[in-house]
Amino acid sequence: MSDPYFQSLFADRIGGAQYGKGTAIYKFEKIKRAKRQALAEHPERKLLDFGIGENDGVADELVLRTMAEEIGKPENRGYADNGIAAYKEAVARFMQRQYGVTLDPVKEINHCIGSKSALAILPAVFINPGDVTLMTVPGYPVAGTHTAYYGGRVYKLPLLSENNFLPDLASIPDDILSAAKLLVLCYPNSPTGKTAPREFYESVIRFAKDKDIVVVQDAAHAVLSFDREPNSFLSVPGAKDVGVELHSMSKGFDMIGWRLGWVCGNEQIVSAFADVKDNCDSGQFIAIQKAAAAALDDTSIPSRIRAKYKRRMEKLVETLRRCGFQCKMPGGTYFLYTQSPKGLASGQTFENAEAASQYLIKEQSICTVPWDDAGAFLRFSVTYEASDEAAEDALMTETEARLKQIQPVF
Repeated sequence: MSDPYFQSLFADRIGGAQYGKGTAIYKFEKIKRAKRQALAEHPERKLLDFGIGENDGVADELVLRTMAEEIGKPENRGYADNGIAAYKEAVARFMQRQYGVTLDPVKEINHCIGSKSALAILPAVFINPGDVTLMTVPGYPVAGTHTAYYGGRVYKLPLLSENNFLPDLASIPDDILSAAKLLVLCYPNSPTGKTAPREFYESVIRFAKDKDIVVVQDAAHAVLSFDREPNSFLSVPGAKDVGVELHSMSKGFDMIGWRLGWVCGNEQIVSAFADVKDNCDSGQFIAIQKAAAAALDDTSIPSRIRAKYKRRMEKLVETLRRCGFQCKMPGGTYFLYTQSPKGLASGQTFENAEAASQYLIKEQSICTVPWDDAGAFLRFSVTYEASDEAAEDALMTETEARLKQIQPVF
């Protein structure tokens, strides 16, 4: 069958004339296929899914009730454009109460349709062909993908255990620094679970001012902090001079599919973001923004969600340690990032984390996400579905039994 006439018209950024002809399989598609295989070949064996990266809980009753009340009101039917005042004001109250950060809700806050959309839009604000975005790996690739769309380049900063999963900014070559415009960070970090101390943020601010670089701090997991009180990049003096912080209603508020977050910080950067965003979307449904405002004003919601995932994480760490994994409690997030086994007691070996992950899914029905960007690691998520603590404990018992049977070797 011949190619359609438009095959040669696809943009180079998505593959050009070769679009759709590649044989490479995206990591998460490989995981989905392996899960389907495991379910088909072993229907009697429960799939223990630690690969999920989204909250298993439904939004709080207050949020659902507010949404139900607002959804049919005529005043909520129109375009929200760059966000409603009620949501921005709720964000300002939350940032002041939670982090001690004072923000002007009119000039220093703008809503986004989830932090993913903000990461996609911000490169359009700064990146010209040849410019560089500094990004930590492993990590969420969206800002890097859009940097490439605009003709920019990505310089990867590996997050290594020996550097406490913080980027080594001093290692960046001068020619990269001269072209760099953006530094994208994520703390609490996905997937390593590392939280950032104040001293790190202070060093980032000095670096940004010295090198004329804008900081984008992805704080989607901000309230899920275990080893310290939830902190904000913007709480450090000078942060507003160099960048913005992205927040999400997903992780800390169980509003994972509602698609709402916010960008806050430097007034001019927020304004530029809003200008580009205005040409990308017409805003999130106003009723959702009002429901989110109610959630932001209820301090019990993020506290309860944080406590739930901390409890589950403690159970998972104890379980895996009994099975030979050299892991410890992460600083935050619902992700446990731990070294991948090199093989099994039977003599079977794994070339990398992806091979170990595929084995665990297909042969043991244990789903994890592999990362091989900076060493071989597996990411376990504690967002598995469990109705109560008894169900959590049963899941841990089954996980331990299967892992001890195969005896992973490190």
